[in-house]
Amino acid sequence: MPKILPSGKLPSYKTPTHFETMYYNDHTAIYLNGSIVKAAEAKTDFFGQTLHYGYGVFEGIRSYRTASGETKIFKELAHFERLRNSAKALNMPFTWDLATLIEATYEVLRINELQDAYIRPVVYAPANMSFNPNKESFIVIETWQMQPFLGEKLLKVMTSSFERPNPRGFRIEAKATGHYVNSILASQEAKSKGFDEALLNDLNGYVAEGPGANIFVERQGVLYTPKAGNILPGITRATVMELCREQDITFEETQLKTADLLGADSAFFCGTAAEVIGMESLDTVPFKKKWSDSLGSRIQAAYKDLVIEKALKTTEITT
Repeated sequence: MPKILPSGKLPSYKTPTHFETMYYNDHTAIYLNGSIVKAAEAKTDFFGQTLHYGYGVFEGIRSYRTASGETKIFKELAHFERLRNSAKALNMPFTWDLATLIEATYEVLRINELQDAYIRPVVYAPANMSFNPNKESFIVIETWQMQPFLGEKLLKVMTSSFERPNPRGFRIEAKATGHYVNSILASQEAKSKGFDEALLNDLNGYVAEGPGANIFVERQGVLYTPKAGNILPGITRATVMELCREQDITFEETQLKTADLLGADSAFFCGTAAEVIGMESLDTVPFKKKWSDSLGSRIQAAYKDLVIEKALKTTEITT
């Protein structure tokens, strides 16, 4: 029971408009259900099904300042299509036009004066304490300046004691809010033991993915990555495959055991937030190749050029 003052009024607590965080301040704008509003003044329903049950979907998207100085959201349509597909997989109504959402995202970036930014759309549910289907959903699009999600140095990774969720128990292909409790627990466990990040297996004991990124491993000039089925097949993962084709790098989607990674030539995580980041070791066993000599290093450089459209600018100048 909140404390009641003698006047019968509730005590005055600081509201979000009084503090500044690494994500927003008093002037930060967000897109909320069709309108641009101040983040510090936005409200949500504390009886919402997403808050109580983790029943919601989201996307992680990046925008970049390109080589020409413009603001460009990387693969925006693919991300918003996945947001829509995730909502449908969870039986959440999705009524928004994707072009409108993309336009709104650019507007939020412009108002907040952001170019190199992280973008988080969330589709969330109304108040509903039952498990009956909802007749509507809500949406918010937030942006913030973000440092490299996993840092910039090579990562010391450990095999997690947690497994990825059983795909027969979840819509594993959906980017759902509730799924990420698993990611948080795995990542916190790794960091508590002195590692930088975790690597999770699936229910069958095969290597799956990191808490928020897919994995590639290099052995004898070939890149291997866990096949779809027990993982979230990321948009960055697909981009890495595109880059492999462009650079004539052989890759294979397959089932991997931890033993296949231990002592391999190199390995890296990839994801929208993580981008492409190399691994120093797995379970304290170092990878054999110097990172600068690895296939992952080549992919990392190509990815950085791609997202800022550096290669495109060079092509335009030479033609």
